[in-house]
Amino acid sequence: MAATNEAKSKSNSVVDDLLQFLNASPTAFHAVDEAKKRLRSVGYEQVSEREDWKLEAGKKYFFTRNHSTIVAFAIGKKYVAGNGFHIVGAHTDSPCLKLKPVSKVTKGGYLEVGVQTYGGGLWHTWFDRDLTVAGRVIIKEQKNGSVSYIHRLVRVEDPIMRIPTLAIHLDRGADGFKVNTQSHLLPVLATSIKGELNKVVTKNDAQDDGETTESKSSPNNSNHHSLLLQLLADHLGCQPDDICDFELQACDMQPSLVGGAQKEFIFSGRLDNLCMSFCSLKALIDSTSSQTSLEHETGVRMVALFDHEEVGSNSAQGAGSPAMLNALSRITNSFSSDSSLIEKAIQRSFLVSADMAHALHPNYMDKHEENHQPKLHGGLVIKSNANQRYATNAITSFIFRELAVNHNIPVQDFVVRNDMACGSTIGPILASGVGIRTVDVGAPQLSMHSIREMCATDDVNHSYEHFKAYYEEFSNLDQKITVDM
Repeated sequence: MAATNEAKSKSNSVVDDLLQFLNASPTAFHAVDEAKKRLRSVGYEQVSEREDWKLEAGKKYFFTRNHSTIVAFAIGKKYVAGNGFHIVGAHTDSPCLKLKPVSKVTKGGYLEVGVQTYGGGLWHTWFDRDLTVAGRVIIKEQKNGSVSYIHRLVRVEDPIMRIPTLAIHLDRGADGFKVNTQSHLLPVLATSIKGELNKVVTKNDAQDDGETTESKSSPNNSNHHSLLLQLLADHLGCQPDDICDFELQACDMQPSLVGGAQKEFIFSGRLDNLCMSFCSLKALIDSTSSQTSLEHETGVRMVALFDHEEVGSNSAQGAGSPAMLNALSRITNSFSSDSSLIEKAIQRSFLVSADMAHALHPNYMDKHEENHQPKLHGGLVIKSNANQRYATNAITSFIFRELAVNHNIPVQDFVVRNDMACGSTIGPILASGVGIRTVDVGAPQLSMHSIREMCATDDVNHSYEHFKAYYEEFSNLDQKITVDM
């Protein structure tokens, strides 16, 4: 009984930790910032891609790229150049609405915010939600007569926007409503008359209604509502004119939480893919937390959380960039000047591509192939596709499945129906770009790409335990497998 209670307490602890991570991470920038805090708190040292690296066996490091991608790694005490890397890869971004470079829209007596769709979101779920903005801002600073520019994260803690639906009385066909992403998705920030009465909105904001006024010194005043700029400035402790540029997105105000009649679900935005990002990060941290964790490790344990997966990964900080190969090369070269060792290291390495999976939906059971119906609480899903939309093969799936068997962790399989299109992940991108053995997996969830998704609490624990076992035991397991001999 005591052991059962202890296991339950540990399970609840992982779920609570995930909720804290989700609630701290409204954007990819914030997710990376939260990951940095957690890594630093347990002794990981930050290195810069702009500088030379002086790495030591038995030490732990991380670096960020664009502050939206983060790579952390722990070097085994028995590591030598040419040994393999044991990697879990996930992504920090999720479908959302991002503010346009010129976001100021004034029409019908309303101040609206121009947004563009990012990724393949279920956009109808964004209507009638309490929204705010979060992201990063570039701020101008003046000290001792010199000017510098800094990157700051911001999150307005109040619900400041909403995308209202049209009343059914004005659209009798609303049950079949199809969202026009250009004209229907503009969030309402305020009414023009209220802003004018309170003397918060400047005359510049009324220019679109025919008024003229002299231009302010900052170009942002013509690109964005001054009301929005003032809100940002208040949260950042600066003046609106100090804001040079920003990358902001609309965010749902409702926090992530545990729900369901038996408290078995997690209701949250951005589970795809912050759930896998969290589970892999926590597994790495916990598998390297004790003084003896890396004592017998011959490889490098790594987590790589990339930006821009939802739009194809083709960016300087996406999985399609050289970021992964650069990291593997720089670590290897830090211990040897023999450049050929990186090729040996890649062939000894293994990547777990972790991205959320589609659980069987009880109201749409025909959308799943009958022999491949992942269930909530059923553990991580191994994804396979003969056309290489997933990078899994018999060897890589066996390795990952064997870890589950050794620890009595449930595991499931998924293959998309032959008459349906198959999504993809960073797995095939990294497998083909780097040449690394890869298995594609993910925790099952419902409502993928909705503003509000759901998964099972049990699967959070299954994922964490599976990734932790992978970090701790892959080196020994891999020595027992023979393929290209």
